Amino acid sequence: MANKVETTLIQPLYEALQKERFVMVSTIDHETGAPNVSAVSWVYAPSHELVYIAVDQRSRIVENIKKHPATALNLIANESTYSINGNAHVKEEKLEGVPLKLSLIQLAVSEVRDVMFYGSKISSVPKYEKTYDEKAAAKLDQQVLDAMKKA
Repeated sequence: MANKVETTLIQPLYEALQKERFVMVSTIDHETGAPNVSAVSWVYAPSHELVYIAVDQRSRIVENIKKHPATALNLIANESTYSINGNAHVKEEKLEGVPLKLSLIQLAVSEVRDVMFYGSKISSVPKYEKTYDEKAAAKLDQQVLDAMKKA
């Protein structure tokens, strides 16, 4: 039996996207037309219908969505793996209030699917560590989240 397809974020996914976390972003490469997958951590859902992603202005993600807006996020949360699909665009070329040159991508959610293989669940979500100064990383992460919330 197929899983139900949602048209907005379910509550556990919305809650998971209220803070920084490991997410994979899939776009269509603007040069080759092939799939392009990137790992990001600055994500935020301002509503059940939208997801914001902050990326370096030079990120391939930016050029990819300008040519092909179709985008998918892979999110591991709620003991499962989800594919969040929709069309993305650059909401802000330069995210204000952040010392880095970041662009803000807005994904309009059109489809949410639980894509975990049958008969299993995620027992541990991916964890990562910042490899630079912990205090500087925490300060920057908070600046980016605050800027995304204001956008």
